[in-house]
Order: sequence, then structure tokens, then C-alpha cells
Amino acid sequence: MVIVAALSLFRWELLSAPEFAGLDNYRRLASDGRTWHSLWVTVAYVLLCIPLQTVLALALAILLNQRVKGVRLFRSLFVVPWMATPIVLGLIWNWIFDPRDGALNSALALVGVTGPDWLSDATWALPAVALVSVWQHTGYTMLFFLAGLQGIPQELHDAAATDGATPAQRFWRVTLPLLNPTMFFVTVTNMIGAVQVFDTVYAMTAGGPGGSTEVINFRIFETAFKQFDFGYASTLSMVLFLIILLVTLAQVRFFGKRTTYDLS
Repeated sequence: MVIVAALSLFRWELLSAPEFAGLDNYRRLASDGRTWHSLWVTVAYVLLCIPLQTVLALALAILLNQRVKGVRLFRSLFVVPWMATPIVLGLIWNWIFDPRDGALNSALALVGVTGPDWLSDATWALPAVALVSVWQHTGYTMLFFLAGLQGIPQELHDAAATDGATPAQRFWRVTLPLLNPTMFFVTVTNMIGAVQVFDTVYAMTAGGPGGSTEVINFRIFETAFKQFDFGYASTLSMVLFLIILLVTLAQVRFFGKRTTYDLS
């Protein structure tokens, strides 16, 4: 990070010697519409991924926190997508989203629905990429919620039931508040991962169509390794770092007063 911070103050095209530029790269950023667009795309991607992924993971954890036959197999199956390489998954999902021969549009055609050209339509491309990310990471997030659920003493649920609490009331008044440490960890790590997304975008859309999926990490990649503007790419990296830092600090402050670690 120190090296990147230092490089952000230079002009450097890799083949020539670095030239000190002071804050010129940061001034350039202020009027760089493409970079601001990529930041907004990243925000939209995070908003599409994190809430849905968190809700699905928690729902799966509750379903799989049961003592039924075969539950361990299902827990393992839901984690398998997370173990796969994002580039490979991107290629597979490219076929699934193919407008003519893809599995998704073929399935929609069976019920009389004409699917869009998912990855070539600026309206649908980002939601499609976000869907793949949710599919890949939900099972992994579910593991943490499952561990959190199993760490809540059953006596607390029994006491609430004895006092007449319904299952819904026990969830909102007992389970969810005691899952705050897990929720804090999951939210922070998933947010950082979503803001830094690159592989899936690179494999599925390469930032297109029309920049509709050009997230900030892809913008940094193109600036550094296609335009060979390493100084400005370092500036963008520092901006991304500061955004992640501020969002993380906000989450720490939000969860700090709402988290109980000692259940004794």
C-alpha cells in the first residue's frame, strides 16, 4: 500500500522512468467521468449482491440447522460453487446466459417467455453478473451463519418458548440479535469482496456492454495493463482503498453497540 500510495504521485508508463506529478493524478480523477461511472456501477453491483446474498445465506443456514438425514451432504453441496474458479464459472455462465442456445432462455421458452440477450443488454448485464456472484458465494456465507446459529444456547430458545414467544418472535428477538457478531463479520468481508470484484466481470462481460458492468477494479486493470498508466491506476487503487476503509469503519461503528459476544 505504501508503494501504491507513492506511485499515485507519479506519472509512469512502465517503459519510461517515473516522473513526479504531485497531486495531478488526483486532480485528473475529479473530472474523470468514466471512473466516476465505474464507481457507481460498483455501488449498484454491491447493492444487488450483498442484501440478496445475506438473506439467502441466512435462510439456508436456518434450513440446514436441522437434525435430519443427509443434511451434511446438502451443506457441502451448497459450498461447492465457492470452491470453483471464478474464470471457469464465468465461462460456464456465459453459456447459460447465451440468448440462443443458453439453458436459461431455453427454460424460459418452455413457459412461453422470451428471455433477453442477458450479457449484451445494458439493462440486464450487471444483474446477471451479480446473480452469478450471489450463486457462488451464498453457500460460503451460509457456513458462517450456520456456525453462529449453533453457537446460540438452546436454553434461550426454550425459555422464550416457555414465555409464549412464537417462532417468528423467537427469531427476531433471540436469534437475530445474537447473530450480530456473525452478521458483522459476514457483512464486512462480503462487502470488501464485492467492491473488489474483477474475475467474474472479466470472464463474463469484460466491462461491457457500453461500460454497464465496468466496475472500479476492472477500470484499474484497464488503466494499468492496457493504457500502461500505472501512476493513475495507483491513484484509483488508493481511492478504492479509502472507500473500503470508510465503509468498513462505518460498519464497525454500526455493529459495535449492537453486538453481544458473551452468552454466559
